[in-house]
Amino acid sequence: MATQFLILSLLISSYLITSTLAEETGFVGSLDRKALGLKKKNKVSHFRFYFHERFTGANATSVTVVAPLPKYNTTTNFGLVGVTDNALTVGPEPGSKVVGRIEGLYAATSQSEFNLLVVVNFALTQGKYNGSNIAVLGRNRLSLKVREMPVIGGSGVFKFATGYVKTSTLYLDADRSTIEYNIYVSHY
Repeated sequence: MATQFLILSLLISSYLITSTLAEETGFVGSLDRKALGLKKKNKVSHFRFYFHERFTGANATSVTVVAPLPKYNTTTNFGLVGVTDNALTVGPEPGSKVVGRIEGLYAATSQSEFNLLVVVNFALTQGKYNGSNIAVLGRNRLSLKVREMPVIGGSGVFKFATGYVKTSTLYLDADRSTIEYNIYVSHY
């Protein structure tokens, strides 16, 4: 009887200590991979998308929310903050098939060159990726022909996503641009 009481006491103490630690640290416990939809092995996918920004006119798709500081207006646009909502297409032509949207924020963050901090979601709308998102956040150094930024996460098919993107500007003038994104994403 004393042994059973000792075992019961140890179990209760263990439970109380674990509960207290969870409350103090925020750690809840190990995750059930199947319950999170992580039944399959991790895979790496490559996507190539294009988007076509319009900076002017009634149907502008990338707009300035905060103008650059006057001192930097013609050199680096430092201080500029904008938002974007563009159709993602499968080809570089504006009339190519639309497979989603790129929505996000950008800010000119350098006083010495025209660089953007980019925070965007690739919101996909076609096939098995419909309703899934890939999130990208990083420094877009526009002076480079090809720029890299990290994939920081995702949703839907892209839960727990990591990876990187390579982006390049195919066309740019004062009114519009065409941008290519190659996304290399590790997901389940």
